[in-house]
Amino acid sequence: MANEAEKEAAGRAAAELVRDGDIVGLGTGSTAYFSVVALGERVQSGLKIVGIPTSVATADLARQLGIPLTTLDEHPQIDITIDGADEIDPKLNLIKGGGGALLREKIVASVTKKMVVVGDSTKVVPALGKFPLPVEIIPFARTVVERKIARLGATMKLRMRPDGQPFVTDNGNQILDCSFGRIADPASLARELNGTPGVVEHGLFIKLAKLALVGKGNSVVAVQPKIARSKRSVTKRSQSNTVRAPRRISKRTRS
Repeated sequence: MANEAEKEAAGRAAAELVRDGDIVGLGTGSTAYFSVVALGERVQSGLKIVGIPTSVATADLARQLGIPLTTLDEHPQIDITIDGADEIDPKLNLIKGGGGALLREKIVASVTKKMVVVGDSTKVVPALGKFPLPVEIIPFARTVVERKIARLGATMKLRMRPDGQPFVTDNGNQILDCSFGRIADPASLARELNGTPGVVEHGLFIKLAKLALVGKGNSVVAVQPKIARSKRSVTKRSQSNTVRAPRRISKRTRS
């Protein structure tokens, strides 16, 4: 599949940015998976790092690959985090949380010197909002939170597991997937959600990512946040660079 190849290329390219001695935030999801696999290979070849996983699933994968793990208690500042996204806008604002790990992902991102977001070409959008925004809530407050979010203009669904039971995060909470349509002002919406009692966290990541590596065909495009400095438009060339896509891994290495 084309998207799978793009994800792998982006994930592997990001893993090459990690340096010996780094404290590394290990993201969650289908693209971050490839970064963790590539880091495991580098560790086996002698790279000295310690990882801080953003989910139980990522922690399990890292252990299988021999990546040493640590905690935020031991290392409250992280050198580099590599994580995926469900949507990436031109300013590198993100929607995250499709995998259900948004709370730990945002905590890790908030204490990271350099957050690198990885994804395939379908993740890049002109404006956030086509993908439903995940909002992690405490079950006790579900009805109250639903009413508040409805007043903000969204329709929502409680995320369910395949067996018909509510999805429960690693933190014991539930997730509302909220459809706002085009989000004209992500920062304003983030503030509204931050001020809502019962909301534990939401999937709007504002001004946290420093770099995006996006798989596009047979290459990987590096994208910096697009910041308006004057009335003149910034050329696309100044915003992105193409890097060589790394080799693909065998499907047999997936766990």
